[in-house]
This record gives sequence, C-alpha cells and structure tokens, in this order.
Amino acid sequence: MVRIQENRPNALEIKNLARIREIAPECAVLLKKDGSFPLSSPGKLAVFGNGVRNTVKGGTGSGDVNVRHFVTVEEGLRNAGFTLTSASWLDGYDAVCRQAKIEYYQEMKQEAEKRGMFYLLSAMGKAMPEPEYELPLEGEGEAAVYVLARISGEGSDRNACAGDMMLTETEKRDILELNRKYEKFMLVLNTGGLVDLTPVQEVKNILLLGQLGTPTGDVLADLILGKSYPSGKLAMTWAKLEDYPSTEGFGDPNDTFYREGIYVGYRYFDTVKKEVLYSFGYGLGYTEFETVCRSVSADESRIAVTAEITNTGKYAGRETVQLYYGALDSETDRPYKELAGFAKSRELLPGESCEVEIEFCTKDMAVYDEKSASYILEKGDYALYLGNSSRNSFVCGRLTFTDTVVTEQLKNICSGDRVEELCYERNEGDPKDIEQGEKLKEAVCITIDTKKIEKSRILYSGLPAELPRGEACVWEDVISGKKSVEEFASGLSDDDLIQLCVGLHEEGSGAGSVIGVAASSVAGAAGETTDRLKEKYHLDTLVMADGPAGLRLSSIYKVIDGKVKAVSSSFGGDISDLVDLGEFDMSRKEETVSKEELEAAEYYQYCTAIPIGTDLAQSFNPEAVRACGDIVGSEMEQYGIHLWLAPALNIQRSPLCGRNFEYYSEDPLVSGLMAAAMTEGVQSHKGCGVTIKHFACNNQETNRYTSNSIVSERALREIYLRGFEICIRQAKPYTVMTSYNLINGEHACNRRELLTDVLRDEWNFEGIVMTDWYATTTVMKTPDSKYKEASAAGCVKAGNDLTMPGGTSDTDDIKNALAEEGHPYHLSRAQLQVCAVRILKLLKELVQK
Repeated sequence: MVRIQENRPNALEIKNLARIREIAPECAVLLKKDGSFPLSSPGKLAVFGNGVRNTVKGGTGSGDVNVRHFVTVEEGLRNAGFTLTSASWLDGYDAVCRQAKIEYYQEMKQEAEKRGMFYLLSAMGKAMPEPEYELPLEGEGEAAVYVLARISGEGSDRNACAGDMMLTETEKRDILELNRKYEKFMLVLNTGGLVDLTPVQEVKNILLLGQLGTPTGDVLADLILGKSYPSGKLAMTWAKLEDYPSTEGFGDPNDTFYREGIYVGYRYFDTVKKEVLYSFGYGLGYTEFETVCRSVSADESRIAVTAEITNTGKYAGRETVQLYYGALDSETDRPYKELAGFAKSRELLPGESCEVEIEFCTKDMAVYDEKSASYILEKGDYALYLGNSSRNSFVCGRLTFTDTVVTEQLKNICSGDRVEELCYERNEGDPKDIEQGEKLKEAVCITIDTKKIEKSRILYSGLPAELPRGEACVWEDVISGKKSVEEFASGLSDDDLIQLCVGLHEEGSGAGSVIGVAASSVAGAAGETTDRLKEKYHLDTLVMADGPAGLRLSSIYKVIDGKVKAVSSSFGGDISDLVDLGEFDMSRKEETVSKEELEAAEYYQYCTAIPIGTDLAQSFNPEAVRACGDIVGSEMEQYGIHLWLAPALNIQRSPLCGRNFEYYSEDPLVSGLMAAAMTEGVQSHKGCGVTIKHFACNNQETNRYTSNSIVSERALREIYLRGFEICIRQAKPYTVMTSYNLINGEHACNRRELLTDVLRDEWNFEGIVMTDWYATTTVMKTPDSKYKEASAAGCVKAGNDLTMPGGTSDTDDIKNALAEEGHPYHLSRAQLQVCAVRILKLLKELVQK
C-alpha cells in the first residue's frame, strides 16, 4: 500500500486517464449517420440537453467512483477549442433542474416515512425523471449537439415513463426542432441503457456515447472532431419496451416468472422476426466495410471461420464480425440463431483489408435437456451465419451432424417453483429467409461424425470428512511452510472457524456499513474478512472494494493511532444529495474531533473511473477490457485492496433493470468473455483478485433482497449461468459473490446445487464464495416481503464460504446450526472447516508480506 500525501495527480493517475481516453471510443456506438460528422475543426457550437453540464460518468450505488476530476461534455468541448454559444439555455436548464431536485427529494422522504423505511435506503438508485420546461433554443454555429443523459443505479429499477426510458415532450420537441434548424446536428446519448428513440427517428446523426468514466467529455470532443472514431456494437437489442417478452411481470416484489425461457434479447426478436429499433451487434462507423467469408473448417472438436474485412469508405475504422449458428431441423425448441463468436479487426485505413478468424467449440452447439439432465448435440443440419449484426448476416456454411449424442452428463439443479414457458414459432415469412434458403443449398456442407465426441461425466462431492484435531499455531507457520493451511485450521476452535466465515463487523456500525463501507484498513472500502483472529493467531485480513467501474474508496483520509479514518465519504452524489445530517450522521462535527486528529496529515486515494460494463461490452474487444482490468489492478496495488467486488455479469434480461449499466450484455457468450478479460487484467497484478457477481439471476432491483426468480433449469443453464462458466473456466477468478434473490424458492446463497454441484464440481472453481452485503439479515428487507432473508448457516452448508459484512446474528445462526440437529441448515464441524480452509488459502495467496 502506498500512502499519498500530495494532493495532485500522480504518474499512475495520469497514465490511467490517458489509457481510458484511448480505449473509450471503441465503446461508443454510432446508430445513425448522414456523413456530416466528424467536423473538420472546432468552431462555434450550439449545445443543449441535460447531459452537457450534468454529464453522467457511470451509474449510482456501488458502481460509483470517487475521481479527482470528471470531465463533463461542456468542459470537454471547451478543452477541444469549441466556442459554445448556448450558455443562456444551459443556465436556464440548471435553474429548472435545481428546483425539480428539491421537490423530488422531499417527495422521496415523505414516501419513505409512509412505508416505515429509512429514506436513504428506500431512495437508493432512484433517478429523478427529467422535468418539462420552456427554454428558447438559441445558439450560433453551423452545427448543434443535443446531449441526452439518463442515470440509473443499484437498488431501484428504471421506469417506463417520460424522463426515464421514454423521452419527455420537451426533449422530443427540442431534438426535432434542432434537427430541422441546423445543417449539422447530432443527438448524443449519455446513457447506460435503453431510451425509446421511436419519436425522434428522423434525426440524421445519433451517437450512443454511453458513460465512459473520468474523461467522458474529452472522449466526445475527440469523436466529434474525428481525432478518434466510434467502433462499438450494441450488446443488447434496442426495441420498444412493450415488445420484450420479459416486460410482463417484471419487477414483481415477490415472484418474477421468466416465462420467456431461453428467448432473451435477439434470440427472441430474430426468431419471431419482431421489428426492432437497433439489433444486437449493430453499430456504424464513420467509414464503411465489406466482409467476405474466406474459409470454413469443422470437425468434432472445433469450428472455425476466416473472414476478410475491407475498409471501403473514406475514414479509418475498425469492424467487428460476428458468427452465428442455427439449427435447421431440430426437434427441440431453439432460437433462430445464437452467437458463436466474434472478432474485431485492427484499425484499417481506407482501402485496407485484413483477415480475422472466429473459432468455437463444436460442443457449444449442444442444447440442455432437463429430463435427462444432459447436454445433447442433435443430429441434423446447422447453418453458419457471418455478419456485423444479428440482423445483417449471410450464410457462410452448413454443417451436418451424423448422430444425436450426449456431450455432458450432469444432474438436475434448482428444483422448486416452476414456470410455464412460452413457445415461439419461427416466422419463416421474411423474404430474407427465402434468399438464405437458396444460399444454404449452395453452401459447402461439412459432415461431422458426432459419434467421435467424448461425453463428459462429473464426479459430484459427498459430505466432507472432519480434519483431525490439531495444536494451535500462528499464521507465520503457514507462510513459512512449517504448517499447512489444513493443519492451521485443525487447531482452531469452533468459534474461531465461525469468525472466519463471517466478515469483519461492528454491531451498531450504522448505515455506512449497510450501504457498503465496512472495512477498517482502507478508507471507504466495502469490507474485510475478520480481524478477530489477528491478536491470537497473527492472521491477516482481505480488504475488499466496490466496483465495477473502478474502485469506490474515500478519496481523503487520515491515520490516527494506526487506524484509518475517512475525511471524505465514499458514497456517490446520489447518496450525498439525500443526506440530511440532522437525521443521518455521516460526518463528524469539528468540535467532537481531537486536536491530534485535526492536525494529522491527510492522505489521498483518487481512483480512475473506467467505462461502465455495458459500454465495455460494446467494444467487442476483450483486449480493451483487459486493459481496463489492468488499470483497476494497478490502483488496487497502490491502495492496498485485495479483492475488487466486480465484474458484474448478470444477463440484461430486461431493459427495465436498474443495474443493467453494470452488466455486459443480453448474451452469455459476450458477458462471459468480457468478464474473463476483466478478470485477467486485474489478476495480472500480484495480490489482486476479482469477485465475479451476482451468482445468479440478479435481473431486477425491486425488492432485490427477497425477490424470487422463477426460471426453468434449461434457461438457467444456457442463459443465466453460462457467462459465469465461461469466465471461471477461462480466467479462474479468485472469488464469486452470490446474489440476494431466491431462485425457485430458495436463496441463491443457500443453494448447494449452485455453489457446490455446479460451481465447484462441474466447473472446478477453487476460490471462495461470499454473500452480497446483508443478505442474511432483515436490515435491508422490504417490510411487506413474502420471503424471509437468507441464513448464514445455510451459506456454510451450501458452500457460500463467507457471509458479508457479517454480524452477531450470523455468528449466532451458525453456532445454533452446529448445536441443533433440528436447525433448518444443521452443520457439522467438517462443513465449517471446508469453508474456513478455502478462505485461509485465499489469504495465503493474496496477502503479500
């Protein structure tokens, strides 16, 4: 750990900021263009919209990052040399927004009081809808930009109302008027998710800038001037909200039925040929590209397609080619096509070409059969499609599998509540289907002898054996090699083992701990493992910081008597705006602070905000994501963080989910590969690990602590677990965080089938599993919730090693489970030892002397 006393940018900050500015344009998606951008030089520019001065760098809650300085759009354009001519509009909007916020926060407090909830927690993640107003659109210049901003966050879902997912009447009016008034006009979306653009489709230029972290404003200026170019693709289908099959019943506080099954995102829209605004994988560039298939090869192990990409336009750029497959005559209900892989070209100058190869495993085309609890590769014909979006692809090959074979024999998981899934018939009436059918007949067909594919079998764990009782020793004996971790654990008492399985906690620590500030070693960190064994056994702790768009820490702190005390809050602006110091004391008044503390030196730990997860996925470039992981890892090393509570890779099941901005994609392949790249970047740093989350089905924020996700086993395995499997097999993350919600009637953190049978036995995960914060208490539970909170003893029994941040109720629950056979999750000492040993092994791995 480095303690920094100079309050000015250091070399690492400067380096990381420059890297983000270089990477971020790959995340931006050009949705529409007429050739009038980029501009040739900075000049007079009329700028409007809530995102000009109130630019959003990322979502709220744990996804926020305390940066030294954030570049708004207004500042970024001025930095680039533009003269902004619409100050009167911007000033007028500021006044309207300020008054609207005062009224909005007052309403939220009153609502919380009526429900008997602590207002700070009930309001977490909620965003004020945009107000209506009348301001003249005055501004000189041949070009104009309207920046539309939306923010969402942890704790609340989005709303299908004007000012959130829908445009306000004011926004529609102003955007259309500017589009008519100015020869060159661009609508810029500073959003982390879907906004229904149906009313403004006549706009000539639309750029999905996204929320790109610290240098967001500078990145937009670079894009407008052509110093960089957008090369992102959508990782989630954009359609009308009512057209998503997941919309009906979304946000039920108790039971959410995943009736669409495997038909999530483009899997649904492309199968039923439903019209969309912008398809999965879609994205333009300033230039144009042509893609040609050069070769297809396949056998029982792998399938590979080589494509040639040529820049046929006038500007430099990069193109992403996507490969899909579809079963042509399957007896199983299957989507029209599914993503098999993708590849992004290097930068191509006008007229330049390059070749890329997309390769995937033949077994990946198998479908899960619940009756036999196995993955089956079906006999028959399959088409391969190559293109630059799910809707813009062409047949590049045909495969014939000789026999139906089982590729993997597993066991059924997550029984309980059931959902009756909807069936979607494939719409074959599209003229493109007829054309594709003719191309299929002409395509070279490769026959694969599927009988050569070996079936995988899993050996599932039984009950663990108790370690023989041993003598107590100190942790230095393990570090020096005198004792093994198991020998150290054998000398611990039951109480010691229990403390290891429950995080560092102080009773009555207040709302700061509830929101996610429960560490003592690093100011503003989210939590730590217990320090109650430090004096007796000299055992270290693991320090954890929130994410996933960078480290969330207190930027200023002091060290008093060897203890860290935050001077600034680690909470983002959404929390700070809600704080009423008369009700919720998040700062210490000067008269209560000792002279020693007042005179103590201040230390600084400003962090870099990287692009949000959705934007990183839109890069379709694992190398760019890996570089962002390297940035986070470098700051973890600097500030003494062992575990980053990220990346988050839940599936974007519905655009209504308030936490979608943290997540990567509606597609599990994209989610898994991006999470793996982020993991590799962070864990390339010694002593640094990630915590992939939230395992699993954390697809809504409404009553997230005790909501029940009711999903079929096939959808669970093929859609909601697959990304986690890809990340774990490829990148070997150190930790996994379980989700708050129940799955088919039981909390995810209490489900042994998920945490032992799947995670450890099927995927060979060797790290630790932790809960999300306060999953096992009533602190965050909605008063009228149908379901109870999770059990700390149930966590141990399931293989959830660590309950965070921990509390006396958790240690009591585990003690009772050890002593009482009638406890719902009765435990043996051996089961407790298994969890403790895994935590100790990670301590040995990550905590460096």
